[in-house]
Amino acid sequence: MKKLLLLAFISFLSCNSQGKRPLIGKTEYQQKLNASYKDASTSPLKTSDLKNFKGLDFFPIDSSFIVIAILKRTENAPIFEMATTTDRKPLYKEFGILKFTLNRKNHELTIYQSQDDSKDEKYKNYLFLPFTDDTSGNESYGGGRYMDVMTTDIKKDNTILLNFNNTYNPYCAYNDKYSCPLTPKKNHLNIEINAGVKTFKKY
Repeated sequence: MKKLLLLAFISFLSCNSQGKRPLIGKTEYQQKLNASYKDASTSPLKTSDLKNFKGLDFFPIDSSFIVIAILKRTENAPIFEMATTTDRKPLYKEFGILKFTLNRKNHELTIYQSQDDSKDEKYKNYLFLPFTDDTSGNESYGGGRYMDVMTTDIKKDNTILLNFNNTYNPYCAYNDKYSCPLTPKKNHLNIEINAGVKTFKKY
């Protein structure tokens, strides 16, 4: 009898595991991003888009878009109002300039620190890296993409790893009810960044 109960329990677990859908995505980052967009409590998607959402569209993973950047911190940077897609003007400060080589060309991006985030214990180590590139408005979102960088990831020699495979769209790419920072013109890369999230395709 005990043996039969054990077999029934194992069968029950097996059926449950088979019925559970695996997370969609090639990497842990993609899986977590898709999971948050699938969850109605955290998703920026409109209700009509969420209903048939299967997963975000990503460029293929490409290790050539993982680079080491050298950070030159900006001393005594003034606080300024960042332009957004609405009338909201959040306060930011230039944290520094990131210089790196990609496809045998030298590039640089300005990285910022939100003044609201710097006062929040949960987000105080977050830095904001927005950019546009030559795919913007075509294969990727026209308003640019974002990358989260942590101050804790900056090495003692002021180098930091940038993984463009882990870039994402602002919420405005999915729902115009959100207010999103606009990518500064100086943060345009004259290169195609064929990595990260693509333009959102509605189902």
